[in-house]
Amino acid sequence: QYYLDLIKAYQAWDLTSGGKNFAGKDIVIGVVDEGYDIAHEDLKSNMWVNHEEIPDNGIDDDQNGYVDDYLGWNVKFNNDSLYNGGSHGTPVAGIIGAKGNNAIGVSGVNWNVKILPVNYGDATEANALASYSYAYNMRKLYNNTHGKKGAFIVATNSSWGIDNVFAEE
Repeated sequence: QYYLDLIKAYQAWDLTSGGKNFAGKDIVIGVVDEGYDIAHEDLKSNMWVNHEEIPDNGIDDDQNGYVDDYLGWNVKFNNDSLYNGGSHGTPVAGIIGAKGNNAIGVSGVNWNVKILPVNYGDATEANALASYSYAYNMRKLYNNTHGKKGAFIVATNSSWGIDNVFAEE
């Protein structure tokens, strides 16, 4: 309750439960984390899908530089296998965009937003850069094709770190 009041969620929900921009395009949040249950009852309808990609055919159908990125991207395995190792991505995605007002489980801050999951694999600088490169490239592709390909990513989220390491290292 405290956090909903703090971020003024109730006032925002009186105006909109989100999900679309002024032109009716799906708003997408890139979530860089690990371990997503994309079939979760509160998330499955809000998970982003790359409709320009044919899953598991071994071809980069949308020519974005990523083969078979139908459901998102896993930088460790260079595929869209999102639920291998860890489970932190599921609750993080839920806070951002679990389907709301449906009498199931919990509600996210934005009930109708699309979540583009990026599984960073291992917490290394290279994987962090690769994860954000994917999100950047998907937004750039969206811009360059006037919304025909890519994703209308308006924000990204990361809530992970490395234990016992300091920024100066």
